[in-house]
Amino acid sequence: MAMTPTPQQIEQFKKLPKSQQKALAKQYGIDLNQLDKSSKQVEEALQDESLLVQPRSEEEEKSEEEKFKPQMEELKPFGYELFAGEPMSFMPSENAAIPDSYLVGPGDEFQINFYGKESDSFEVEVDREGRLTIPKLSPVNVAGLQFSEVKKLVKAKIEQEIIGVEAFVSMGRLRSMRILVLGEAYKPGAYSVSSLASVTHALFVSGGITEIGSLRNVQVKRAGKVVAALDLYDLLTKGDSSNDIVLQSGDVVFIPSVGKQVTVSGLVKRPAIFELKKNETAEDLIRLAGGFKAEAFPQKTVIERYAGNSFKTVLTRDFSKSEISYQPHDGDVIKVQGSSEELENAVTIMGAVSHPGNYQWKAGKRISDLVSSLKSDVLPIADFDYSLIVREKNIRGDIELLQFSLVDALENKASNFELKPRDIIIIFSRFEEKAEEKRLLSDLALSEKEIAHQAKVEQWQKFENRKFLEFIGEEVEEEEEETTQLDNLTKLLTGHTEELDEDEYSVFSRKKLLAPVILKLQKQASAFEDVALIAVNGRVRYPGVYPLVTNASVKLAVNAAGGLLESAYMQNAEVTRVIKGENASVEHISVNLTEAMNQSRQFILQSKDSLNVFPTPNWSEERTVSLYGEVRFPGTYSIKRGETLENVLERAGGLTDFAAENGAIFTRESIRTKERAQLQKLSDDLRREIASKSFSNSVTDASLSYDDTDKLLKDLAKVQALGRLVIDLPKIQSGAIPLELEKGDALYIPAKQSTVSVIGEVNVSTSHLYRDNLTVDDYLEYSGGLKQRADEERIYVIKANGSVYIPNDASWFAVNESKNRLEPGDTIVVPLDAEYMNQLTLWSTATQIIYQLGLAAAAISAL
Repeated sequence: MAMTPTPQQIEQFKKLPKSQQKALAKQYGIDLNQLDKSSKQVEEALQDESLLVQPRSEEEEKSEEEKFKPQMEELKPFGYELFAGEPMSFMPSENAAIPDSYLVGPGDEFQINFYGKESDSFEVEVDREGRLTIPKLSPVNVAGLQFSEVKKLVKAKIEQEIIGVEAFVSMGRLRSMRILVLGEAYKPGAYSVSSLASVTHALFVSGGITEIGSLRNVQVKRAGKVVAALDLYDLLTKGDSSNDIVLQSGDVVFIPSVGKQVTVSGLVKRPAIFELKKNETAEDLIRLAGGFKAEAFPQKTVIERYAGNSFKTVLTRDFSKSEISYQPHDGDVIKVQGSSEELENAVTIMGAVSHPGNYQWKAGKRISDLVSSLKSDVLPIADFDYSLIVREKNIRGDIELLQFSLVDALENKASNFELKPRDIIIIFSRFEEKAEEKRLLSDLALSEKEIAHQAKVEQWQKFENRKFLEFIGEEVEEEEEETTQLDNLTKLLTGHTEELDEDEYSVFSRKKLLAPVILKLQKQASAFEDVALIAVNGRVRYPGVYPLVTNASVKLAVNAAGGLLESAYMQNAEVTRVIKGENASVEHISVNLTEAMNQSRQFILQSKDSLNVFPTPNWSEERTVSLYGEVRFPGTYSIKRGETLENVLERAGGLTDFAAENGAIFTRESIRTKERAQLQKLSDDLRREIASKSFSNSVTDASLSYDDTDKLLKDLAKVQALGRLVIDLPKIQSGAIPLELEKGDALYIPAKQSTVSVIGEVNVSTSHLYRDNLTVDDYLEYSGGLKQRADEERIYVIKANGSVYIPNDASWFAVNESKNRLEPGDTIVVPLDAEYMNQLTLWSTATQIIYQLGLAAAAISAL
């Protein structure tokens, strides 16, 4: 079996002559080619491992508390981390290219290959006498010669002494040498390094420089004299390695202690602690720090300096000049501050525009220069009649507002205002709700690219709102007190608050974009300056509070509120004005809207004015009612004011032969609203009564069943208000009882029925075929009789038309005694005994409402 030699055996084997190597290889079954390959691999592995310089293990054991404490990022001295490492054995690399200027010395190995008349290869080493002995040739002195000279010398000697043979000469293994690294090295001491090692190699093998060592004056001493001084800053900042000389055996690399140090922090490209030489200036220091960042403000650079006593002094210098009047001192801390975030010579456009953002301002620039086309520069949802310019009017940052129309601005009318620096232009959406915008965009059939662009603009607006709030002097997150003040002001001036949730508003709605402006106007109001707000109410699209703009006319106020509705009365509107004085009073001023909108008569609004646009007298919007079920021509019918149900039924062709007149269900929106409020009140009252009974009785009282009460409350919560009005349809058709219709009324006519239903606390809730000779008791018996918890005394009948009566009792809910009999379509209801529920007074009322509304809803859904 072939043996695997160790690295030490390989080294000894290579020193033997070639003939002995072949004999031993043959004796032990070793392949010389594989041996050379493995030898090379072993050497490379050893060299790679030896070249590793491990990171310094300087991390100390931290407690759990220290691990989670916030860490302050401290500035560190510049350049030390480059050489920082944990030194290991450093062996010379055999793979590096050998320069021609390399000085050959004892221990260097050469590889010489013969070719021509003879072919052979030799590995020869320079002995201690500096001689190179080549087989078949006389020795030659090569110590002290350059590598290029040695190659020429060997080639010439071979060609002279062996006729017909040429040689190829290359370097093999290099000699190693001992050097000393002293001073402020991380691990000072003696190191074996390659004969090609330079000063930086010596720093690497010694683990780098300690933080009190100098990077500006690394000295190389040879025979007691300084032969070179390396400034590592030249290497780190300029890439200049001209002074990184190749060391010689016995050289001493000495690292003195650090010199003058100055800290540069703030808006420079390379903040750190820098070491300065004796004559270096502030300009040199800024160069070392990489220069200033773009947002830096070097005109007011702050220098903190130790004054030699227990206090620090502070200096302020202009570092933007070509010659800085500052001489660095040891321990100085230089802080380069940032420029203001405020824009100079810029205007901002935001809202429903295609390209929001900041734009350059020039003298004479107008609105039409920013928005030149309503097709490409604004979004499809933009309001062309209402836009604002927010402008600072004094050094305190107070604002004033200018209102304009995009259409007028593009037509170069008077509202095409000349812009000033720091103006903010706000373009609003013509919709307040997101749902309205979505409907418009779907109708426009926008492309995917256009929809994506609008979404991108909306996303930008959400982020820019923060900057907008900061510009007008507001906190990024509004305080609850400020929001309450705004709501109170809205209620005071308009008489109502907004009902929509915050998320339902459009991103560019008046509500969202005006909120910070209104808060700013509120804050800047004082005893000497009235609050610049007005209110617009009545027949406008978006009633509410709006900023009082410069030269605010009635037309501008109406445009701010989204324009007039169709029902607005143009002949007369009213402005309510607060008159200040010793005794404040209110004045009501009539305004002709036609003249005001045509601007034939200017009426200028003042602070806290409230404009009320009246509806046109007897104005009636389109009124419709709906007929369903067994009507000859069911559908939706337009009606005029005062029209009756009898008239509409005649227009619909009357009822079919299968119609159940007594089972008609009539619903009305106004009644539905009242029912909804009553259901909520009943639910709240029932919860309070159940809670009161729970606390007044003992915990072990089983008469109050949690499951029953919880079921009732859940059933009550599911009930939807229908707005049913009990009617006698035969009498209405005959004209005996006229019923005037309202907008949204609906009439449901079911088909004739032949059943009577029994529901509630019976053993089997079901329906039975109607027979005129059967009584309520008969139907209850056919349903299996009453349950134990049934309230026999409060059994009632819900007739098909919605009226209710108690059988065998003179107390009536909605019908007279002549109708006290069962008919097809009636429902017998057996309620739960309220006494069983520990005398809950609201129980029977709640169950009755649930049954009534549930039956009506079921009848409607069956049509």
